Amino acid sequence: MIQSNIAPLGMAVAPHHLASESALAVLREGGNAIEAMVAAAATIAVVYPHMNGLGGDGFWLIVPPQGDPIAIDASGAAGSLADFSFYEDAATIPHRGPKAALTVAGTVSGWAEALEVSAEFGGSAMPVSRLLADAIRYAADGIPVTDSQSSATRSKYHELANQPGFAATFLPDGEVPRPGSRFTQPELADTLSILTEEGLESFYRGSLATRLASEMSALGMPITLEDLNHHHALRRTPLRIEHQSGEVFNMTPPTQGLVSLAILGITDHLNMADADEAQTIHRIVEATKLAFDLRDRYITDPLHMQEQMQTLLDSDLLVQLAGKIDDRQAAPWGTGKGPGDTVWMGVMDSSGLAVSFIQSIYHEFGSGVVIPGTGITWQNRGAAFSLDPDHLLALAPGKQPFHTLNPAAARLNDGRTIVYGSMGGDGQPQTQAAIFTRHVVQGMPLQECVSAPRWLLGRTWGQSSDSLKLEGRFAPETFNQLRALGHEVEELPAFSEAVGHAGAIVRHTNGMLEGACDPRSNGSAAGF
Repeated sequence: MIQSNIAPLGMAVAPHHLASESALAVLREGGNAIEAMVAAAATIAVVYPHMNGLGGDGFWLIVPPQGDPIAIDASGAAGSLADFSFYEDAATIPHRGPKAALTVAGTVSGWAEALEVSAEFGGSAMPVSRLLADAIRYAADGIPVTDSQSSATRSKYHELANQPGFAATFLPDGEVPRPGSRFTQPELADTLSILTEEGLESFYRGSLATRLASEMSALGMPITLEDLNHHHALRRTPLRIEHQSGEVFNMTPPTQGLVSLAILGITDHLNMADADEAQTIHRIVEATKLAFDLRDRYITDPLHMQEQMQTLLDSDLLVQLAGKIDDRQAAPWGTGKGPGDTVWMGVMDSSGLAVSFIQSIYHEFGSGVVIPGTGITWQNRGAAFSLDPDHLLALAPGKQPFHTLNPAAARLNDGRTIVYGSMGGDGQPQTQAAIFTRHVVQGMPLQECVSAPRWLLGRTWGQSSDSLKLEGRFAPETFNQLRALGHEVEELPAFSEAVGHAGAIVRHTNGMLEGACDPRSNGSAAGF
């Protein structure tokens, strides 16, 4: 039996163990789950730089012991210079380089807004200098390079090596860093130190903002100082569904939180509790296709949407969609949005306050552009925009791009609370469905359901195939059954990063906290 980590007072789960420990240290010193998550978010930005960073976006789902959950949208809009004329010689928005770095980075604003929420909850008001202390130390003194970072650098070397600032930051001595070698980021340490001295607002309305704007202008990025000045994280009311197991929450547009909830809402009308492995995968995959169709029809910047997603979830639409699933035949489908690199983290404290959190720069190393003198790698989330003026995701200055990011949480009918999530673009809602279905509906132990083999409908890194991909640890009969149902099935390695780095924390009714971390990552579930 694979055992979860269980603790009575506090728990943190992250895809890098140093981020888990940063959160745990804050909890031990009397900080709450929100403060602990800010510490973890700063640390993970340093120790997993290919997956996330200060130059990216973030989304928070905060679940208090009582009362309504709070969502924070810390995603940035397209710069004021990012219009069609800016890309007049391009058929599509590039994925790398200064023209890919077209949206404001919202991550740091999310940290600031979350700390405002913490203060309203009566948090301990730990100084930012304490919360960022670990991150500053790891950036200045160095951390061991992970296999994940080394592999990502090697596989994307030809795309990134010549991007502004990349080689100086991520190719020490001009070489791909070896796993286990010491990796320092002194300029990022200085930037984090400025945030502790001048406040997190400095990123948008201070000396750091002025410097960022100047450097971005010199690089030819379409983001101005005014764009930074105008950015603020936004509090949202999370989307939710009433599942037979309890109330499930997720993020509002411009994220695909709708997809994750729709999959669970559709499969809730099927007999998932008694489904075997192949049936479970088939039904979730078929529900995913239907949910992706909803996503592609509706989700964009909330200011540009015609439908209210909560109204959609509250209607009888999910029942109707469940009726379209054929247990004997896979339905055809189009294409997905593709992969994305992200970190999901969860924290719970002894009061019952829980946080489900995602932070991302989109593709590995984002745009590949490192802002000179800052150590900040800027995201390429704006590559999700279309240059077709009639497209739902058409580019416009000040418009938020579509996001695959969506942290999840649930309050179950039996009194438990769960936060869970994953990285992985199109794979995020599929992995969420796997975790929730296996653990909550089918009763699989928490760590076992995170470690168990998973699947991905859609593309993985560097591939164009939108097939159904299964990790090789699935039984041969499962592969055969799915092929017999008409799925185009391919095999992934046994513990493939392509299916994401998942994690979860459950608060049991006796107050015990149970955490599970993904063996595909470099993380841990740490508690005390």
